[in-house]
Amino acid sequence: MMTIREVMEIVDGKVLVGADRLDERVDTACGSDLMSDVLAFVKEKAVLITGLINPHVLRTSEMLDITCIVFSRGKMPSEEMLEMAEEIGITVISSPLTTYTACGELYVHGLPGTKRKTGVKEGV
Repeated sequence: MMTIREVMEIVDGKVLVGADRLDERVDTACGSDLMSDVLAFVKEKAVLITGLINPHVLRTSEMLDITCIVFSRGKMPSEEMLEMAEEIGITVISSPLTTYTACGELYVHGLPGTKRKTGVKEGV
């Protein structure tokens, strides 16, 4: 477990939305550009690390109660996406790190990855 503030510092990130929520906790992390994998693996109170910049990322995150999204490789979401994130209460961070490196740094600093949800068949 760590705070969003700690996540931001570890991934050398910049908060784009949700600076007032930096003390909220996250329990796990998931790095993926495939939202179907996110649906299969992520539980609430998670941070999602992705290089995918589209509204589907926010809709998926809202459904799963994801606390924070880190956009990797310095990617910047559109103003519309930032407004949507603010409306649904998701903190958005942009990091210069690759998805792989950001996930590795968070893992090394003690944030575990997500595990497959029970009841999900292999190969799905």
